[in-house]
Order: sequence, then structure tokens, then C-alpha cells
Amino acid sequence: MEFEPIARIYNDFPTKFGLPRQSGMSEHLLSEIVMEPDFRQPEAFRGIETFEYLWLIWLFDPMGKRSWSPTVRPPKLGGNKRAGVFATRSPNRPNPIGLTRVKLISAKPDGERGMVLTVAGADLMNGTAILDIKPYLPFADSVPSAKGGSYGSTEPLRVTMPPEVAALFNETQLAALHEALSYDPRPGYQDDPQRVYGFAYAGYDVRFRVANSTVTVLSAEKIHKE
Repeated sequence: MEFEPIARIYNDFPTKFGLPRQSGMSEHLLSEIVMEPDFRQPEAFRGIETFEYLWLIWLFDPMGKRSWSPTVRPPKLGGNKRAGVFATRSPNRPNPIGLTRVKLISAKPDGERGMVLTVAGADLMNGTAILDIKPYLPFADSVPSAKGGSYGSTEPLRVTMPPEVAALFNETQLAALHEALSYDPRPGYQDDPQRVYGFAYAGYDVRFRVANSTVTVLSAEKIHKE
């Protein structure tokens, strides 16, 4: 059985670390979905603007090929507690497929790129292959009273950032960076207040520490491509 990607998603997160762990955790993170040439017919998107949210079905390809295991150690559960793979959202699955809910910001034709979808709140790395796009239906897809399992605290942390670092990003990028940091991108088993962490974002290497429920951004250096 083979599947053909219909699109790729593009945003400011080229690596896994720092990326929001679940969809909707960074509603300011904007991404563009660019269709592959065979799927750019305008009629394929007729009516899509009537939906506020969409489902994306996608591949974990950019994160690398991994063999699957019946149990995994989710980082947010401390990295030492095992859970069944089908009771987690681990990428180490028999079929490396992800499911993400995004907010549709716009659907506009863009020359040779065809119809481009701008979406908010994705938890996909830059360049991820999209297998399908489906509308989100509130009456069928939302169960507010459903149990959510045990995935650790979702209480956001306080974020502090020097003005000179904040000035490197536009307003939307800065808001998305604050959201990504506030939900603590570190694995749950790492809690060294002196350790400096970093991830690539919007062309910069962002460095930070976490202590006393506060994320302190230290610097952001331009990444120079060789």
C-alpha cells in the first residue's frame, strides 16, 4: 500500500525541538500549505473557506525513520514511564502518520504555487508531507467532556526575553515563539535550572534556561547557511 503526499507545509520550525507538542498550543504560529502540482486544481478547494478549522493527516518523515515498539516513553511523562504506543502520540508507530487540527486563516491562489492555505496552530516541522486535508466538524469532532489521559501539566510558564532578542522577530513570529516557550519544550526528565537549551526558529538559534516556572531567553543568533 502506497500513499502519495498531496502537499508540504512550511513554517519557522526546521527541527523537532521547540516545536509545539500538540496542535493548537501555538495559535500564532502561521504555516503555509503548498500543494503538489497534481493537486492544485482550484475546484478541489471549492467551499473550504466555509470551515474555520481543518484536519491534516501527515507523515513523520522529517523526524527520521524509526522502528516501532509496543511501548514508548513519552518525554512529557518524564521519559521513564512507559505507555502503550497506541495510548500515546509518539512518532514511533507502525505507520508514521500524524493527525493535526489547524485553524484556516486563508485559502488564496498564488501564481505557479496554485492554491495556498495559510493555517495557524500546526505542530508540524517545516517541509512535512501532507497526505490529506479534511474539514473539522464541531458537532462530530468535539467532545468537551472527554477524558484526556495523563500527559503532564499544560499550565504555561512565564517567558522573559531581552528587548534586543524580541526585536529580531515580527509581531506574529514573536507571539508564536512566546507560546512555544511557555509550554516548556524540554523533555519532562530534564529539570536542570543551569542548563542552556536551544532550538532553531525563524532563522535564529534561540537559547534559553528554565527555572522557577520561568523561561528566560538568553540570546538569539542568526543561523548562517553554508
